[in-house]
Amino acid sequence: MFKKILSVGGWTLVSRLTGFIRDVVIAAVMGVGPVADAFFVAFRIPNHFRAIFGEGAFNNAFLPAYAQVLETGGEKAAKSFAGRIVTLMLIVQIGLLVAAFLAMPGVVRLLAPGFSEDPAKFDLAVSLTRITFPYLLLITIVTIYSAILNAHDRFWAAAAAPVLLNVAMIAALAVVFLFPNAGYAAAWGVTVSGALQLVLVWWETKRALASPGIERPRMDRPMKTFFKALGPAVIGSAGVQLAIFADTIIASFLPTGAVSSLYYADRLYQLPLGVIGIAAGTVLLPEMSRRIASGDEAGAYAAQNRTIGLTLALAAPFLVAFLLMPDLIMSALFQRGAFDAEAARRSGAVLAAYGLGLPAAVLIRSAVSSFYARSDTATPLIASLTAVGVNVVVKILLMDTYGVVGLALGTAIGVWVNLALLFALAYRRGWTAPNRSLGGTCLAIVAASVLLAIFTWFAPAPLEGWTALLPVWRNEILLGALGLAGALIYGGVLLAGLKAMGVRLARR
Repeated sequence: MFKKILSVGGWTLVSRLTGFIRDVVIAAVMGVGPVADAFFVAFRIPNHFRAIFGEGAFNNAFLPAYAQVLETGGEKAAKSFAGRIVTLMLIVQIGLLVAAFLAMPGVVRLLAPGFSEDPAKFDLAVSLTRITFPYLLLITIVTIYSAILNAHDRFWAAAAAPVLLNVAMIAALAVVFLFPNAGYAAAWGVTVSGALQLVLVWWETKRALASPGIERPRMDRPMKTFFKALGPAVIGSAGVQLAIFADTIIASFLPTGAVSSLYYADRLYQLPLGVIGIAAGTVLLPEMSRRIASGDEAGAYAAQNRTIGLTLALAAPFLVAFLLMPDLIMSALFQRGAFDAEAARRSGAVLAAYGLGLPAAVLIRSAVSSFYARSDTATPLIASLTAVGVNVVVKILLMDTYGVVGLALGTAIGVWVNLALLFALAYRRGWTAPNRSLGGTCLAIVAASVLLAIFTWFAPAPLEGWTALLPVWRNEILLGALGLAGALIYGGVLLAGLKAMGVRLARR
């Protein structure tokens, strides 16, 4: 199981690294001006809908149902079930695409109302969103094929597909002179990447002999199970996206650059979230679904505890870094070209606020597996909507005082509320069972994190005296030196702590 997590996490890391290169290119070309704000809204809108109808709701409803059909009915029945789902999703997505294309000014006005005060930025956002919106249809089909591959224990293609998004956008920005501006180049890169990702996962499902065809929908027990789970899952995913919508809506009223600051900070926040949290949840859900379907609940709980321990161990250094040196991180990674020191400072403050919610954010995918593995999508819905309500209220309360940082603080508080509700409800039902090994792991992580925080607090001052003598790359070399030394300190203390407590993150 851990090899699978590392495989998914490894490809996700490649995706995040190429995404970082993409963002460095975007920052250098667009900076935090009106073109960047318009593009990021155009990029976010189809991604919001994708998270609602695609990766979020669909995957959580489809994968347990598909795993159950595969376990009880075999390959032929599973392929038929998947074919009917593909057909239905195509019909829905084509209808949504046509409606959104026609109503795009209203969509942009709804999600970024502040842009209406700047007609040029508003018109650009509408044009760019019309270009990026077909990405939703393509990536939804990618999600179906990815779920099928995950159910067959094939993870690499689905994890590698996002790399193509980054490569396509970088390639488009490399020939920006062929487009009216950089926003158009990046937007076309997004849509082309959707087609490339679809080709990749389709090819891998063909190799796995699991590729579904187009099949006329008909209702049977697996389809009823799927739709029963899909409804609450869609509402739950929509609730999470409403909180992110709130960021975009509120930020559109703040001074120019607020949307961009959120984007750059969120990209770094998404690094541990994607490489660690989502990778762990991607592997854990089919693992728990299969074990629960076969009656091995003890094995499901053990897998969940090991995954939670590994997730926290890998995420803790990011938490320390985001809280104690956010300005250095943003300066070293993005401060060049149109992205100046003030933009780095503003984005660093947002990153620190996001970091407060990182432990909860990386654990949510592991926590919801307790429910989705049993096809219970209603309970996560309740937890999600409650957290969203808290999230939005906090954003509104903090907006005037803290500006864009207040939006990130609202997100952090919301994810903690979500995780607390999920864990409490699962524990009350006996659907999760933390053990002594997990407790020992958490103690070792806390000890290692405290020592890492002490090092991170005191080490920069003497190192800055040395890097100040360098002609170039001062911040980059300082960040690299701190990161390498910090990794050695954290890793050594963590391993010693685990050994002292007799804890092993992996099974024998």
